[in-house]
Amino acid sequence: MISIIDYGAGNMRSVERALNILNIEFRLISEARDLDLTQSRGFILPGVGAAADTMAALEKKGLTDPIRDLVVSGRPFLGVCMGLQVLYESSEEDGGTDCLGIFPGIIRRFSDGLHVPHMGWNQVVTAKPTRLLEGIPSGSNFYFVHSYYACKSGITAATTDYGIEFESVLTQENVYATQFHPEKSGKLGLQIYSNFASICGIAHSDE
Repeated sequence: MISIIDYGAGNMRSVERALNILNIEFRLISEARDLDLTQSRGFILPGVGAAADTMAALEKKGLTDPIRDLVVSGRPFLGVCMGLQVLYESSEEDGGTDCLGIFPGIIRRFSDGLHVPHMGWNQVVTAKPTRLLEGIPSGSNFYFVHSYYACKSGITAATTDYGIEFESVLTQENVYATQFHPEKSGKLGLQIYSNFASICGIAHSDE
């Protein structure tokens, strides 16, 4: 099954509904002791809100080091929205917030000349092949809600333009993440979760 890391993220229930639609078996994990690799074929870290609040919640539950260990384990891992941003070293949010540091880089705030948050549908343009985007045409629209972004880098699998071209999908070995919300993006969003289940080796049905 897939495990959803539950630290109180506001979009968690929407992620649950998406997996239910796809008939993908999952369980919720809210304690470090439950991050059992023998029980789960993959892990999802959902997220909304501020980086500092997210990191404080993860640290309170003792989940920061176990999440880092998950990445090293090679088990498929999917971050969503804030679940992408906290994979980096730090964020400019709240005057500067230390994040998980799994990847080098700083999460930046959109410039003052842009309306924030960046909210609504926008195009996701493929930058390099990734199994997470299989069956999804480059330029497809997904739903975004965020005020901070990751700069393009060698792990960027897709980009989106909002006054600046930023990373909207990352892929690095067993780690995948989206800046947009697949669970709020209709049929193509469900395809993202379906693809992740396939990456995890989980048979499922979207009928």
